[in-house]
Amino acid sequence: MTDYDVVVAGLGPTGLTLANLLGRRGVRVLVLEREPEYYGLARAVYTDDEGMRIFQSAGAADELAAQMNHDSTVQWVRRDGRPLAQFHQMARPLGWPVVNFLYQPYLETTLERALSRYPEVHVRRGREVVGFEQDATGVEIEHHASGGSGYGTRASESGPGAVERVRAQFLIGCDGGRSVVRTHLGIAMSGTSYPERWLVVDLKARAGVDAFRHLPYFDFVCDPALPIVSCPQPDGHHRFEFMLRETQSKEEMEDPDTVRGHISRFVDPDEVEVLRKLVYTFNAVVADRWRIGRVLLAGDAAHMTPQFVGQGMNSGVRDADNLAWKLATIIEHGAAQSILDSYETERRPHAKAMIDLSVLMKNFVSMSNPVAAAVRDTAIVSALRVPGLGGWIKAAKMKPAPRFRRGAYLGLPRRGWAGIEGTLAPQPQVRTYDGRHCRLDDVLGPGFAVLGAGVDPRTVLADDDQAVLRALGTRFVTVYPVGGRPQGRPGDGRQAGVADVEDHTGVLTRWLRRGGAGRGGLVLLRPDRYVFGVAAPGHGGALVARWHRQLALPAVAPRSQEVR
Repeated sequence: MTDYDVVVAGLGPTGLTLANLLGRRGVRVLVLEREPEYYGLARAVYTDDEGMRIFQSAGAADELAAQMNHDSTVQWVRRDGRPLAQFHQMARPLGWPVVNFLYQPYLETTLERALSRYPEVHVRRGREVVGFEQDATGVEIEHHASGGSGYGTRASESGPGAVERVRAQFLIGCDGGRSVVRTHLGIAMSGTSYPERWLVVDLKARAGVDAFRHLPYFDFVCDPALPIVSCPQPDGHHRFEFMLRETQSKEEMEDPDTVRGHISRFVDPDEVEVLRKLVYTFNAVVADRWRIGRVLLAGDAAHMTPQFVGQGMNSGVRDADNLAWKLATIIEHGAAQSILDSYETERRPHAKAMIDLSVLMKNFVSMSNPVAAAVRDTAIVSALRVPGLGGWIKAAKMKPAPRFRRGAYLGLPRRGWAGIEGTLAPQPQVRTYDGRHCRLDDVLGPGFAVLGAGVDPRTVLADDDQAVLRALGTRFVTVYPVGGRPQGRPGDGRQAGVADVEDHTGVLTRWLRRGGAGRGGLVLLRPDRYVFGVAAPGHGGALVARWHRQLALPAVAPRSQEVR
């Protein structure tokens, strides 16, 4: 017997996302957060289309999107403001803008408010995990009252009251870079801690003042004398980051007069309020292990990413998405715990690639040697003129793709270079039978889904295979090419128990064909929308059998999945 299915330590973006995704699947969750009060200031400033798609799965994307700055141009600029290069990412392969600047307090309050929809999810602030022990059936977690650490500004303060104990099937450490869970497990982090210091200044325009209209885009100011980041945010917020010289002290740089001098280069200091000023360093490190038995690490507890491509928070959100469906499939449907082995093998390479890209960007924009910086500028201008290469740079194609390494993911082996197994499916707009447009995932729902290319998947699957899939709440979806819906006599095209959509953009049909699912073929999608496998016409039974075997599911699921 357990008090909860999952205990989540930490209520930052990773823990909030995980709790929402688990709550939507009916999993009993307790979230323990050390800090008794909400932080209320910005840290992360950006999310991408992968992050927005995950928030869509959590049922919060539209509300979050209404609070964001979308589709901003990102640019490298010279000291005088002239652009070196501009990045325009206007395509929406995953159904959302690629560039979304946010104000983190809005994001966190929205996600925390969303938890109220799930009676199985309980949040306790001012409670710090102080220890845990695990056995073959669960984890015993000890926690006590905490006055918090001021979000890392002081040592954690113990509050009054006795230690409480709670038992869960799993404990997930989403408790940040100073993770108590990771420390208790004795897991080290490997990588590099960088000595460069940066001053971050968060500003808010004073009431009635349009203080930032002249700063519409995200700028990396590639000034060797003073590298700077200028970041637009919603609702009159703006962030600047200034690189310190070795001779400058933290106290000097955080002095109000120094801050005023720096921001006056870009704004009228009297038109803005300084919400935060802080000197920080950054780490590019990854935990040596992400799981020991029933205890797992996610977010900054598992990896810390420099801020230069805005992927620290997003890597944690991806962790939550990867973990949530696997935990729910184990808890709700009796799948083997061994499927959690794929969590680290799937997520570590991508998280590490994002860290490496961030370090590369840091090295690129923060060159302090004037000669090296001049060579950099000349090289960029020249590269942008090279056919193919220039377009690749402007589209920011250097960003790691959502594609698992071969042989390191839960799913069937990828077939050839163009295979889609182990890759993230696109999310185009699709057309319903009554002529309405919607995002594909809103049709698929939060669980497994089987797409049939021009065919009702059930007509090419045996009854036993359908029953196995239905036991996990799998959705069956027919994908018609544009103009390909059944026509003719009354009753043609009516299908009970299956969703049907028309691919009016052609994106989905081309993707299915490229992946080997021509007309009559099937694609089995995981709940995180990565492709488990593809079946050519007549081979659906083998696909289902291998899916059932990899998940090590019992013959009959112990509980039906509840989705809200």
